[in-house]
Amino acid sequence: MTVHFIGAGPGAADLITIRGRDLIARCPVCLYAGSLVQAELLAFCPEGARIVNTAPLDLDAIEAEFLAAHRAGLDVARLHSGDLSIYSAVAEQLRRLERHGIPYTLTPGVPAFAAAAAALGRELTVPGVAQSVVLTRTSGRASAMPERETLAAFAATGTTLVLHLAIQALPRLVEDLVPFYGADGAVAVVFRASWPDERIIRGILSTIAAEVEASGIDRTATILVGPALAAEGFRDSALYSPDYVRRYRGGGD
Repeated sequence: MTVHFIGAGPGAADLITIRGRDLIARCPVCLYAGSLVQAELLAFCPEGARIVNTAPLDLDAIEAEFLAAHRAGLDVARLHSGDLSIYSAVAEQLRRLERHGIPYTLTPGVPAFAAAAAALGRELTVPGVAQSVVLTRTSGRASAMPERETLAAFAATGTTLVLHLAIQALPRLVEDLVPFYGADGAVAVVFRASWPDERIIRGILSTIAAEVEASGIDRTATILVGPALAAEGFRDSALYSPDYVRRYRGGGD
């Protein structure tokens, strides 16, 4: 018996990986985060599977589901939104499984920030403009930010910032970011990237808070900030330059 944690992707059912889909299809138990995972993915479950929406459950109740499946010798597909590597609340579940000696696997998924960048039609790392992406959030009810992980410290780099779980704090974020990116700094808010009701608001820092408030968006949104969002006139990457020597292509004279 194994618990298979699966990154279900940002929303659209066809953005799950083939491995993730196949694992769902062979597991007689499926636990899914119903508030964020598309119900269409449940169509991949085998007939007669036990399907449990974990949205209303606490960690003890989820652990009880794992233990019951373990006693019955039934593999579990555990679906989380996006990718498991960030903001997935997987770590505490793994710790409990390890405590019970229950084996598990992790299958990555398409992260929300990647789906947001695709929706915007933008690369987040642009030559000479931004070569790093900072994935962060703000303090909230679920957990506080570590003392040294301040938005100002990240913004001081001037690179692309992606903020998760932070839309409710947008006015305060703007105040923190304007000193580093300027009042006309490029920003975008992507609501439910890849879902049928996806919405995008592009703008500048000085006006984005008012635009988002008027839109009614107050959850499930990704905030992206930085010059890469509006980059123009940047140099081409050297990767495809005729003078760039690499293993599969010779250089110039």
